[in-house]
Amino acid sequence: MNRDLQLDQQQLVSAWQERLPALMEDGDSFTVQGDAADRTSLLIHFNAAGHQDYSLDFRCTYVDSREVAVNLIDVEQAGRHIDEHTDAVQGLAQQYARQIHECAQALKDITNP
Repeated sequence: MNRDLQLDQQQLVSAWQERLPALMEDGDSFTVQGDAADRTSLLIHFNAAGHQDYSLDFRCTYVDSREVAVNLIDVEQAGRHIDEHTDAVQGLAQQYARQIHECAQALKDITNP
């Protein structure tokens, strides 16, 4: 962890809320909030479009000003916890993780001034 990393969590949340929609599939929705336990992390909740009613929660932690670590925290279908190891869920998780990394790259001007 880079102790010199200075992030304004609220500014990051706002920037993510502005930038992430451009990277997402039509119909998908999301929420972004700061992780109260770690000022270098964001909690991102995705609702997948379609009839499967999947929602996935990720923790995005800034390792340094350019790199993020993305961890899948939880997967639900129709409000119930499900196995995240199914092909459908793994595909969604990979897609959302890629979008998180793309968004972090797009916002590097904020994290690496």
